[in-house]
Amino acid sequence: MLEFHKDRYGYFQMQTQNAEKYVIPFIEQVKKLTHGTRVMEIGAGEGGVLKAFVNKGCIGVAVEMDVERVENAEKYLAEDISAGRLKYIACDIYKVSAADLDGKFDLIVMKDVIEHIHDQRKLISWLHEFLLPGGMIYFGFPPWQMPYGGHQQMGAKKLSKLPWIHLFPMKMYRRMLRIFGETAINTEGLAEIKETGISIERFERIVRDTGWQVVLKQHYLINPIYEFKFNLKPRRQWSPVTKIPYLRNFVTTCVYYLIGEK
Repeated sequence: MLEFHKDRYGYFQMQTQNAEKYVIPFIEQVKKLTHGTRVMEIGAGEGGVLKAFVNKGCIGVAVEMDVERVENAEKYLAEDISAGRLKYIACDIYKVSAADLDGKFDLIVMKDVIEHIHDQRKLISWLHEFLLPGGMIYFGFPPWQMPYGGHQQMGAKKLSKLPWIHLFPMKMYRRMLRIFGETAINTEGLAEIKETGISIERFERIVRDTGWQVVLKQHYLINPIYEFKFNLKPRRQWSPVTKIPYLRNFVTTCVYYLIGEK
């Protein structure tokens, strides 16, 4: 596993910096964030992304199922939680209503989450329940076919440097994971990601089919967060490539989308 994934607080800070420098400016091209804007993040982890919105004066609500990550967040964000600027809910999003979360939201954030969801259509449709009129949803995710779309960078040291191996058939992929010394638990986790990975085409189709429309999008050749992970300058995808279905997934490391109701 790459070192920055082991340092949870360091990764938390990295997520905050990335959100402040790239995610929020992307959103604010269309939707201005003002003091008191209600923002919910689903799959918030330790809350690094949401912290950037709270720093801007937004009221944050985080929904996260991983109890250990919620416990970390309660340490990292203790001051914001105590002051009422941020609320953490350790729960499945399907088991709460807007009323449980003190009302609906101006913005929902899903950063590096949708590619881990099994029934993506069900979730994206369910989000209508949580938005105020004029509200929007931000998604940031790596297209499945990109070099490390299988999240193999989270695996064993040798495995983390091999691009596109997640595209092999499942049986062959599992065998390769074992050969490279992956643990049984991590093998199951990586195999699950292979099952849930999402392409640009699939995402846009689900958005259309579930009553949403794309308001703004940006595709990246070099993911903005690589600036903080690898000291690489972010680079937007070449415009003609963004228009080539299927192929664009292989050479696009990250996409940002902002969607709203039709």
